[in-house]
Amino acid sequence: MSSTLHRGDALTVLKTLPDESINAFITDPPYNSGGRTTSDRTGRTARAKYVTSGSAHDLQNFPGENRDQRSYRSWLTALLTEAYRASTEHSVAMVFADWRQEPTTSDALQMAGWTWSGTIPWIKPASRPRKGGFKQASEFITWGVKGSLDHTRDLYLPGYFVASQPRKDRVHITQKPVEIMQQLVQICPEGGTVLAPFTGSGSTGVAALREGRHFIGVELSDHYVGVAEGRLRAKLTQDDFVLAGPE
Repeated sequence: MSSTLHRGDALTVLKTLPDESINAFITDPPYNSGGRTTSDRTGRTARAKYVTSGSAHDLQNFPGENRDQRSYRSWLTALLTEAYRASTEHSVAMVFADWRQEPTTSDALQMAGWTWSGTIPWIKPASRPRKGGFKQASEFITWGVKGSLDHTRDLYLPGYFVASQPRKDRVHITQKPVEIMQQLVQICPEGGTVLAPFTGSGSTGVAALREGRHFIGVELSDHYVGVAEGRLRAKLTQDDFVLAGPE
């Protein structure tokens, strides 16, 4: 298997990818949430939005968390449009979001041409309580397909997932459990290519390589490029990893 990690802006990089060159699109974008109002969304850092007050870890922030609702939908639609162009027939796109952004995520997915096919809950047992109300215990994976699913595959995946965010050796604020990502990447045919903009710490790439898929990632933060590079190189020989983009 091979992996290419692009250092740069996701939309810029996606525009350079050849037509019909990827087989699955999985992304956890900076979804500009953390509040119902524009000031809540645009006036706080990622750490302030997504890390519990008094948390012991001191993980670095990531960029792109300060769009308002309308500009977020426009930007996400443009991103998903490029992903659609670069995807083969039967490819699946999966986009992480929280409850505030799930409706606009499904709008953007359909505006970009994908056939919206469902919303998958990710239930997190270790999650934020809410005083006087219900616990904020879920994220959502909105997914769609280019054309139709490939019904020739003998593949049956779960409709929901239960797992907490990693605690031991956690290296990213919104880091995803590799055990969940290993199931998600199976939507890509074996030997196919998974594209994951906003690579972050590289969990999707690690999962793709473990499951026998090629991986293309894009990350803007120099810090997290270094983190993802280290994790991906550990799974590959020197010749199978490429770091591309501005030095």
